[in-house]
Amino acid sequence: MSTTADSHLLTGAYALHALEPAEEAAFERHMAHCAACAEEVREFTETASKLGLAASVSPPPGFKDAVMARIADVRQEPPRAVRATPPRRRPRAVHWTLAACVALAAALGGTAVWQGQRADEARTEARAAQDRAARLDAVLSAPDVKVLSASVDAGGRATVVVSRARDGAVFAAAGLPTPPAGKVYQLWFDVDGTMRPAGLLPDSSGTVLMEGSPRTATAMGVTVEPEGGSRAPTSKPVALMALPG
Repeated sequence: MSTTADSHLLTGAYALHALEPAEEAAFERHMAHCAACAEEVREFTETASKLGLAASVSPPPGFKDAVMARIADVRQEPPRAVRATPPRRRPRAVHWTLAACVALAAALGGTAVWQGQRADEARTEARAAQDRAARLDAVLSAPDVKVLSASVDAGGRATVVVSRARDGAVFAAAGLPTPPAGKVYQLWFDVDGTMRPAGLLPDSSGTVLMEGSPRTATAMGVTVEPEGGSRAPTSKPVALMALPG
């Protein structure tokens, strides 16, 4: 059975339900007359709750080792409550361990927020990809679809598929030369002589749904642009094709 002095050291164990029934009952009697211990129990219970919420989140590799290595350098913040009669000071190792637990809980909480944000971003990206795939399929299967294919002077072949009813166009490339480092193929709609950006071609071979409406366009082109694309063509077209009417 713990003495009255030892009872001041049991706040963490009580908050984690780690005491034997007899010790728990004795500590509760002590806590009823010790405001400082009651305050520490409340704080430790909040910390334990945060740890519980973060338990399902996997910390970054090596994070636990880094935290454990810093235990000897982290000190616990003092309790907010003012003790009427200061109890015996905890051993320094207890302070370090509790401080490390708080630091770990805060870090894991931040990791949980970060992973939640990444999950939201992944879901948004997945929905966008599904939407693009559905629109591409709608163009390819449209009853009024028209196809034009031509060889590219630099090598390879380009094909454009247009549906005025679906107000969309699909571009397919096969065997185009790999663009130089730091460059990418960019697609364009020719609207009244002005080239309007219509998306990027991720690879020298592949099929993409062109961005924007082809309704007012009479032709489409492909140029080599800096990664990320340009607002207007900065090079001569490697392919220029009239859109089917």
